[in-house]
Amino acid sequence: MADVLRYLSHPQVRVDPTIAVPDWGLSDIGRSRTESISHSLSLQSTASIISSSERKAVETADLLARPLKLRVQERPATHENDRSATGFLSPDIFEETANRFFECPLESIDGWERAIDAQSRIVAEVNSAIQDHVSGDLLIVGHGGVGTLLYCHFADMPISRAYDQPAGGGNFFTIDLATRKPLHHWLPMEEL
Repeated sequence: MADVLRYLSHPQVRVDPTIAVPDWGLSDIGRSRTESISHSLSLQSTASIISSSERKAVETADLLARPLKLRVQERPATHENDRSATGFLSPDIFEETANRFFECPLESIDGWERAIDAQSRIVAEVNSAIQDHVSGDLLIVGHGGVGTLLYCHFADMPISRAYDQPAGGGNFFTIDLATRKPLHHWLPMEEL
């Protein structure tokens, strides 16, 4: 089988409105889900693991790297879309704002990073990671929003929340490294 890139969004987090979102860690469920796949046969040919610098992504990547005896490389530019202008939003307001983020990719929604800019950033950083990668499978642990923007790019689809991951996080898609085309849409991490 050809070498692949797997993009995995971190699973469930411990929500704390008093802490900046990039500093949230995994919840017990998120940690348990990650540990349950850490010995997956699908991951055995992983040669490199890259993570966003956000705590939840680093924790996920570290749990997966240990059994593979790999070192996690943090690439800060793979962070989630910048939503610091609004800070924590209640779930219903967040979903409404996220819908507008995807519907109007050329606009800054309530001060958020524009979807088109977040897409350009994540695509450039992932393409750079692919260029640096020598052989074997590549695992990138990141986030659902920019992951969806990345998927849309590689699938040659317009930015749309129709391609977003299912709620809760902890999903992945796979890209053929030779063609840079998706082999499938988001799947639950348990299917690794």
